[in-house]
Amino acid sequence: MKKTKSKKKKILIFILCIVIVLVIAGDWALSVTIYNENFNKRFESYEPLMLHVDDFDGLQRTQYEFSSDQGQKLTGYMYSVGENQRGIIVLAHGFGGGGHNSYMNCADYFARHGYYVFAYDATGNDESEGEGVGGLPQGVIDLDYAISFIEESGNFPELPIGLFGHSWGGYCVCSVLTYHPEVKAVIECSGFNSSSDMFEAEGKKQAGNGIYLMMPFVKLYERIQYGDYASHTALDGFSATTAAVMIVHSADDDVVLTEYGYDQYYEKYKEDPRFQFVRLEDAGHSYVYDDTTYVNEFNEEFDKWLETLDYDYYALKNRDRFSTDKTDYINNNLDRDKWCNMLNNELFQDFLHFYDEYLK
Repeated sequence: MKKTKSKKKKILIFILCIVIVLVIAGDWALSVTIYNENFNKRFESYEPLMLHVDDFDGLQRTQYEFSSDQGQKLTGYMYSVGENQRGIIVLAHGFGGGGHNSYMNCADYFARHGYYVFAYDATGNDESEGEGVGGLPQGVIDLDYAISFIEESGNFPELPIGLFGHSWGGYCVCSVLTYHPEVKAVIECSGFNSSSDMFEAEGKKQAGNGIYLMMPFVKLYERIQYGDYASHTALDGFSATTAAVMIVHSADDDVVLTEYGYDQYYEKYKEDPRFQFVRLEDAGHSYVYDDTTYVNEFNEEFDKWLETLDYDYYALKNRDRFSTDKTDYINNNLDRDKWCNMLNNELFQDFLHFYDEYLK
């Protein structure tokens, strides 16, 4: 009897172990699948809304190619207006809208006020190679390689380097300080502290607290894929350097909540003189440094146009037709002068004063 009970107990333990392994394997597979579906995509800028060098009087640029970690070629441009640039600002773009193109107005502003601006397309975006981004730590890797290219290639003057990043780029310009403490000044807009924050934030919207069951697998997957790049945070970057840092975030940002970045930074560094904090109230996420007057006007007219369509533009069978009609509408109605000059000039004057003070 005792042998029989002992044998049954061993069988139950064995079955339980198998179940646990299967559950863990299932959670791992699900987490990796969802992660890749959200982040490992290729992104191209939407052509009708793209900015062009000719949209900005006097703006010049020179194209460069450099390699990132897996040998993939990344495309970057050095922007300038005139002579006598007194520093190099490296611009890291956001996630999901293509490469640096939509930030060309930012590049123009800084170039017009005395700085070289090096802006590039990260892996899996626009003119750079890569079937997909891979994951958010790839942005830190690409920025690391971009800064090293500027410093070591011999193509650029030896000038102090500053960083400017929005959203994904905001996370990147802070985290990369672990690898480049020599950077003199950083402006971070709407960024987050760690690479896994965005998976958690989006997951909470859809799965509530259930997302926390996946987070250990997501962090492990990123660590396997990207090593130390995945584990280093923006806060790690801040502690590794003496660079001056400006943090800009809007309280109503529903893409990157302030709790994932701004609030943490403010709590730790609010008394530190090398940090400046700008908390906006109603600037949202995508247009945190823009004057959205024209965007709102255009969207209002666009919504009216949608109501005039005599077909269901959501239907799959009408997808190509709607894409063509939408492109035609934008090409015929977009005021390119307003579209290319939406920057919040007051805020950018603050940005400029910040760089002028610390990029010496």
